[in-house]
Formats: sequence, structure tokens, C-alpha cells
Amino acid sequence: MANHLDLEEQEQLDQLKHFWNTWGNLISGVLLVVVGALAAWNGYQFWQNRQATQSAALFDAVEVAANTGDMARLEQAFADIRSKYAGTAQAGQAGLLVAKVQVNKGDIDAAKSALTWVAENAGDEGYKALGRLRLSGLLMEQKSYDEALKQLAAPFPPEYSAVVADRKGDLLSLLGKKQEAVAEYSRAYKDFSESMEYRRLVEIKLNALGVQPQAVAMAGSTEVSK
Repeated sequence: MANHLDLEEQEQLDQLKHFWNTWGNLISGVLLVVVGALAAWNGYQFWQNRQATQSAALFDAVEVAANTGDMARLEQAFADIRSKYAGTAQAGQAGLLVAKVQVNKGDIDAAKSALTWVAENAGDEGYKALGRLRLSGLLMEQKSYDEALKQLAAPFPPEYSAVVADRKGDLLSLLGKKQEAVAEYSRAYKDFSESMEYRRLVEIKLNALGVQPQAVAMAGSTEVSK
């Protein structure tokens, strides 16, 4: 009986050796890939958390400097977050805050520089959109209407369509392009929901150009029904 068991064990051992000789390298390779992938994922997660923590600390420094009016510290903290953590949401948020502080200080060129950076480099598309919108507003105040329109020519997330159209209408109106302005205001009027107060402002602008918003709404309804 013992010999029979020994033979079975030997046969099983031989089968295991044959299996390992056939598939061992492949199994080892797969295990290495899996372990490597897990290590890479854990490393990436650690790096992301570290980036978020350090960029948040620098944003706090920007916020403190903004509240205290320490412009030297503000500029240094913003320079650091731009150079080290440009792709984080905090970097875009910091740029918008810096621009706001610079506008309040009357340094429009510095504000434009901060907003240009946000518009071109922010990792968050929402912050990029806000950067372009606010930059176009500053350019409009400086009567650089064509430059402002260029900022609005870039792609925007769908949720910004109405406010972008309204801003384009303002610029085109200032350039004396009435029909183009009406077209943009009409687009904004249709895109804003009826509950939004902003829609009332667009309505006033259309009235000033001799257009009845009700006609715009009816035209939009007709297009949808077609």
C-alpha cells in the first residue's frame, strides 16, 4: 500500500514538474507584471496625494498673502505653485485669486499675466474657462476688443456657452457690429434658463438693440419643432 502511495506521489510530482517546466516562465512573467503594476499604481497614488497636499499648502500661502496684502509673498507663492504643481486644481484657483488681488490693487498688467497663465496652463478646464472669460473682460475694459474676442474663440465647456455668447455680444456691440451682437445675445438668451436673473440682463441688451426677446424665444421653439 505504501509503495502504491509512493508511486502516486511520484507521478503527481512528475506532473507538477512537467507543468512548471511548461508554464513556469509564463506564470513568473505574469506575476512580475502584476506586482509591477500594483507597485506603479501605489507609487502614482502616493505621488498624487503628495502633489495635492503640497499644492494645497502653497494655495493656503497665496490665500494668506492675498488677505494680508503681502504682495511679495503672494507673487512668490504663486510662482512656486506654477513651477512645481501647474497641473493641480489649486494652481488654477491660485491664479484666479492672484488676478483678483492685482485688479483690486490697480495692477491690470499683472492681473492679465496671471489670467493668461490660467487660461493656457490650468489643469482644470473650468478654471481655464474662467481665466479666459475674466481675461476677455479686462481686455474689453482696455478697449482691446479684438484681443478679447480671440480669448473667446477658444473651446469652452458646454456649461459656459450662454455667458460666452453674452460676452461676445458685448464686444461685437462695442465694435459696432449690431447684427452679429444680436445673434450672440439671442444665443445667450436661449441658453440661459428662465429662472436665471442673468437672462433678464440679456433681455435688456436685446431691447436696446431693438429686438424683442419673445421673438427670439419663439424662433428657438420653431427651430426645435422642425
